[in-house]
Amino acid sequence: MATAQTLLIIGIFVLVGFDGCFSVSPEEEQNPNFWYNKGKKALHASLSMTFNRHRAKNLILFLGDGMGISTVTAARIMKGQMEGKTGEESVLAMDTFPHLALSKTYNVDQQMPDSAATATAYHCGVKANYGTLGLSAAARRNNCSSAKGNEVKSILHQAKMAGKSVGIVSTTRVQHASPAASYSHSPERGWYSDKELTSEAITGGCKDIAYQLIHNTDINVILGGGRQYMFPKETFDPEYSTVTGSRQDKTDLVQEWLKNRKNSKYVWNKKDFDAVEENQTDYLMGLFEPKDTRYELERDLSMDPSLTEMVEKAIKILRKNSKGFYLFVEDKRILHVISIVGRIDHGHHAGQAKYALTEAVEFDRAIARAAELTSELDTLSVVTADHSHVFSFGGYSYRGNPVLGTSYSKAEDGKSFTNALYGNGPGYPFGTRPDMNDTISSSDDYLQQAAVPLDSETHGSEDVAIFAKGPMAHLFHGVQEQSYIPHAMAYAACIEPYADCLLESVEQSGQLCTQFSLLVLILSLLSSLTALI
Repeated sequence: MATAQTLLIIGIFVLVGFDGCFSVSPEEEQNPNFWYNKGKKALHASLSMTFNRHRAKNLILFLGDGMGISTVTAARIMKGQMEGKTGEESVLAMDTFPHLALSKTYNVDQQMPDSAATATAYHCGVKANYGTLGLSAAARRNNCSSAKGNEVKSILHQAKMAGKSVGIVSTTRVQHASPAASYSHSPERGWYSDKELTSEAITGGCKDIAYQLIHNTDINVILGGGRQYMFPKETFDPEYSTVTGSRQDKTDLVQEWLKNRKNSKYVWNKKDFDAVEENQTDYLMGLFEPKDTRYELERDLSMDPSLTEMVEKAIKILRKNSKGFYLFVEDKRILHVISIVGRIDHGHHAGQAKYALTEAVEFDRAIARAAELTSELDTLSVVTADHSHVFSFGGYSYRGNPVLGTSYSKAEDGKSFTNALYGNGPGYPFGTRPDMNDTISSSDDYLQQAAVPLDSETHGSEDVAIFAKGPMAHLFHGVQEQSYIPHAMAYAACIEPYADCLLESVEQSGQLCTQFSLLVLILSLLSSLTALI
């Protein structure tokens, strides 16, 4: 990342002194014409905007776990500063999506949501109770009997039933709440393998999430972490000699998945992942860690693919289907936690903003790469979050100030403070609050200060953004319930429960235009012949 010193010597910037401090201010921005021209260009783009009313062939849902609006803003600045700019003027890939809405994230039974009930909302189209997956709010957490008859179908399942290829890509364990609601029906998000099942669940016939991963919807691409839950407890992990599988039923779920699928492959490291030939592979399962994958800052480049690489591989396999595909992509590492789970989300829970924001930047790279591999004409892409975090970003800092740096002003105790702070979490300064500087606050493991002491920072309850582009993307507007998301996406693709929609595909529209042009040409020729006669 560019340091403050590096930014100060960039030739296109000038230094403006203020109260003994300095701000890096681009010289061109001091000319009002810069902003007039920028405004006119944006206005022209708005006036020229047309709605793509075709049927979506492909659907991609990008989920930044814990990626509230403050995280998006801070990630934008970090991205720019990593490129040697001041940062604030930077543009994320998701920033270019023309349609925007807000999503209300509350659960049926809780004001502050969790990743399971929110996942049920944006996958299945109904709001649910805290901690439950793929079930309506009639089900109760950790109660197996309450799940029966209350299962709800996900958009991933409906896409598969419509003949599309489907996939999930996650930086957490693939049995984690966010991806799990797309294929499982569980009253308890923590039932990763049969080891976690309660006696009531076993007696009641409830299945663990890993079991449901391979026995419910037939998923073409499964990439992420979580291999521990797929193997018997007697099986040693191929990468970590002290780690074993967790299954008590002695079932090797990976082998069971492979034997029932033609042209299928399983990989657990980057070398084998890179060797997968997309044209020869119809099913791919890649599990790169026993539980969650490593943060981008800590990723072993020789062992684990990046989120962007996983997204690319998934799209190249899925897009072979002439009927299209549905892909769910999650970065949970954005989450602001000490345990490893969407690493955006995990970084926030740990109170370590640097981890969360670098994950958000990588998440945006994956969005950009997906755009390069697909067409906006037939692919509806949606970016959103399941919930936010109590992560704030302010402090009267100058332009170009390091995103994780300190404010130019002092607190009431006469000490410096960082721009990035948490409302609660492990960064609470017990005793005397320490003084701060940019070197300390920009270190990888620094815990941003928090107002309330908790061992893990919490989710936020405010609305999160929805960004959309592609066919019928204009359906995302205003303030919506989170459960609206799969309804709009399903309608755009004309899949259940909206299979009777009358939208035409791009190909059909093109054929009609060609037929109309031929008709006009024939009528014109007939008119000319009539005139000659």
